[in-house]
Amino acid sequence: MAQRTVANEFEARIREHEETWLSPLAVRSYETRGRAREEGECRLRTPFQRDRHRILHSKAFRRLKGKTQVFIDPAGDHFRTRMTHTLETTGIARGVARALRLNEDLTEAIGLGHDMGHTPFGHAGEESLDACLRERFGTGFRHNEQSLRIAEQLNLTWEVRDGILKHTGPEEPETLEGRIVRLVDRFAYINHDIDDAVRAGHLDPADLPAEPIALLGDTGSRRIDSLVHDVVESSARAGDIVQSHEIGDAMLALRAFMFERVYHAQDHAPADVAVRRIFAELVDKRGMDAEAATDYLAGMTDRFALSYAAELD
Repeated sequence: MAQRTVANEFEARIREHEETWLSPLAVRSYETRGRAREEGECRLRTPFQRDRHRILHSKAFRRLKGKTQVFIDPAGDHFRTRMTHTLETTGIARGVARALRLNEDLTEAIGLGHDMGHTPFGHAGEESLDACLRERFGTGFRHNEQSLRIAEQLNLTWEVRDGILKHTGPEEPETLEGRIVRLVDRFAYINHDIDDAVRAGHLDPADLPAEPIALLGDTGSRRIDSLVHDVVESSARAGDIVQSHEIGDAMLALRAFMFERVYHAQDHAPADVAVRRIFAELVDKRGMDAEAATDYLAGMTDRFALSYAAELD
C-alpha cells in the first residue's frame, strides 16, 4: 500500500475545508481560471498561495520600500512607503475577507500585488510619466496597468490579475475578493496619509472636517475600525462588497479633504523635472522605446530616480 503523505492529501484537504468554511460567493482555490502560460502545480500550496509567494519574492515588490506613498524620500523613519501602504492594505483586506468567509489567500495576493507597478514619487511621478508618454508616443501611463504587466510577467492566476488591474479605475473586479482590496485600499491610504501629514507638519488634526471625524472616529485606528465593521455588515446583507451610504459618504468627504489639503497642495515640480529628465535621457540618448523606458523608469525607487536625474546635470 502506498504511503500517505501530506503532499498527496493537501489539495483534498483544502477543497474539503473550503467547501465547509467558505461562503458560496467565495472563489475556490482550485477553481481558478488559470494562468496565461501553463505550468505544473505545487503540491503543498494552492494557486493563490503560489501567487502570493511570487509577488513577495519579486524585485518589483522589494522596490516598494523605496517608493513614495505621499512624501518624497522622507527623512523620518516612521513615514509610510508604498510597501508599508501595501502591507497595511493587505492586512485589513484579509481581515474583511475572513469575516465574510471569502478566500483570504486570493485577497492577500491581490493586496500584495496591487501597487507593484507604481512609479517613484507616488501619484506625482505617475502623472509626470503619463504626460511624457502622451506627449512623445500618444499613449499614457496608469500604475494599475503597469502592475498588471508585472503580474503577467510573473504568470499569476486570472483572478489575481483581474483584482490587480481593477483595484482602481472605472471597472469593478469580478471577484468579491478583488472588490475588498479596491475598497480597503482607500481605507488604508486615507487614514495613514492623515497620520503622515500630521507628522510632517502639513496638517493640524483640528483642521480635519468635523462631521466625518465625528462619525468615523478621532484616530486612524478608530476610523479604520468603523470602516471595516461597516463594510463587513453591509456586505454580508447585500451579498456584495458595499458600504452604508452614511459611512461611505463620510469616507469620501475625508478623501476629498486630503486631495485638497495634502495631495494637490504639495510642490510636485521637483518630481516632474526628475521624471521628465530621466525619460528624455532613456528615449533620446539610450534609444529605448516607450515600453522599455516605462518599465525602467516606473521600477525606480525615489532615491535612485533622484540620484539618476542629478547625474544628468
